Amino acid sequence: VQLQASGGGLVQAGGSLRLSCAASEFTSARAWFRQAPGKEREFVAAIRWTGGGIFYADSVKGRGTISKDDSKNTVYLQVNSLRPEDTAVYFCAARGRVSPIVSTIRNQDTYYYWGQGTLVTVSS
Repeated sequence: VQLQASGGGLVQAGGSLRLSCAASEFTSARAWFRQAPGKEREFVAAIRWTGGGIFYADSVKGRGTISKDDSKNTVYLQVNSLRPEDTAVYFCAARGRVSPIVSTIRNQDTYYYWGQGTLVTVSS
């Protein structure tokens, strides 16, 4: 599975952005993780095809929306009210064909496929 992430850039605090993650084939779940300078990579949001479910990290809950377009096999992450602490490289990740159990959805070690990162910089 190949993942193509796009949509990063420079945004002012308070603004919005939408990231896209297109996949070359079906994936049972797809997620966004991010890694800020000097920090470990962390879970942001995930969406599961089989079994349904949308999951968010507390850091973006209420500000972020993850969605999918089945016709394009693409997942989107919209984040509003951006803050400087949202500055990070955002990575798209995917599971295989077997739907993951909910308890693993936030664990980056359970994702088999990764796209290239896309940098989001939020200026204050």
